[in-house]
Amino acid sequence: MTDAAQPPPAWQRLDTAQWLLICAAGLLSVVGIAHTAAAGLLDPPIAVGFGALVATGELARLTMPGNREVAPIGTAAALGYTLLLDMGGRPVQHTALQVVAVLAVGMVAGALPHLAVGRTPRLDAVARRLLTAALLALAFRPLAGPLYDMTKGDIGTWTPALGVMALMILGTMLADIVIAAVLRAVQVRTALTVAVRDELRMAAPLGAAVAASGILLVLAAHSMDMAALLVFAAPLLVTQVAFRKYAGIRATYLQTVRALSRVTEVGGYVEPGHSRRVSHLAVAVGRELGMAESELLDLEYAALMHDIGQLSLRDPIPGGATVLTDPEQAARIAELGAEVIRQTGVLATVAEVVRRQCEPCSAGPPLASRIIKAANDYDDLVGGSTDRDRAAAALDRLRLGSGTEYDPAIVDAMSHVITRLSPLPHL
Repeated sequence: MTDAAQPPPAWQRLDTAQWLLICAAGLLSVVGIAHTAAAGLLDPPIAVGFGALVATGELARLTMPGNREVAPIGTAAALGYTLLLDMGGRPVQHTALQVVAVLAVGMVAGALPHLAVGRTPRLDAVARRLLTAALLALAFRPLAGPLYDMTKGDIGTWTPALGVMALMILGTMLADIVIAAVLRAVQVRTALTVAVRDELRMAAPLGAAVAASGILLVLAAHSMDMAALLVFAAPLLVTQVAFRKYAGIRATYLQTVRALSRVTEVGGYVEPGHSRRVSHLAVAVGRELGMAESELLDLEYAALMHDIGQLSLRDPIPGGATVLTDPEQAARIAELGAEVIRQTGVLATVAEVVRRQCEPCSAGPPLASRIIKAANDYDDLVGGSTDRDRAAAALDRLRLGSGTEYDPAIVDAMSHVITRLSPLPHL
């Protein structure tokens, strides 16, 4: 394969918002490390212990659905070190800039093994984790001394301190969600409100678990000293293994659906690449219309398998173009495809979307079904052609059926998506 065919390096695929985030985190790291080097490392054993746990978390990072890179162990360790009031009853003195320095060094150390085997970390994800932890440190560390004085070293008087920790973690989580939503809105071209809603839905369960782990680590350090790091490392690792398995199952599931969708192409029932093109277009239209991420996943599954019912045909439709076939036959194909999907026992929503994909807009099918109908008919008319006039003619045909066969809002959204991907004449 020639160099021209190779995908561009990861850093070349970063947009302006990602670069700003990375530069901000990098500048803060340099300041933190320089300040710590000049002032001297306070409580070195504690810093090294938490830094090692952060590095372990970065080493064991994982990718969650939606291509979200997370490091639950490292984040919990960062929270614990940031919120630490004492270690075994002895107050700690580290500053916010030392927190930044320890976290930055730990993250780099955890990333080195990945770099050695060619797995480049998501720079924007690493920068976001560091920046949000730094925001919490800058807000909380000046209060650490007064809060410890309030507790008088007695665990029974920690309620006000725990309340402050919880509120600051909540504020930091919300800031992290907003940053993640802004980045995602730019990357996938969706509305910011939709991106915020998706990030809230995805971040809330894991974020609550990580926040609780960070606070518990602070409490354990008060009673158990450095042994708390070892005691907490084991359950956190077990939890992360469970998250990794979940993410792996989701990835395998999507790969299986994609492989299944190619059966119709291999059998000659549809044109090569048809299911993939319909899926990409449908998901892009769904994003344009503000669909939630969970709804987009069902839409992607349904779009990939929308033609699987054609396997029941004795004689394939020429080119697999259901837009040109009899409506009753198209509805029968959709019904047979839905029955196949329903047999999985876990894709009932997807099966319903596929079953109703041929219904006209006036019949009130689900939004996902209406999107698939428009995307399928567009691709049936255009296929893999890059002819702009042909694409414009296909959109004009869909507009003629707006209000009856096709949802006008979907046709308009599709026009915007196609124009953005490849400018067309007369749009």
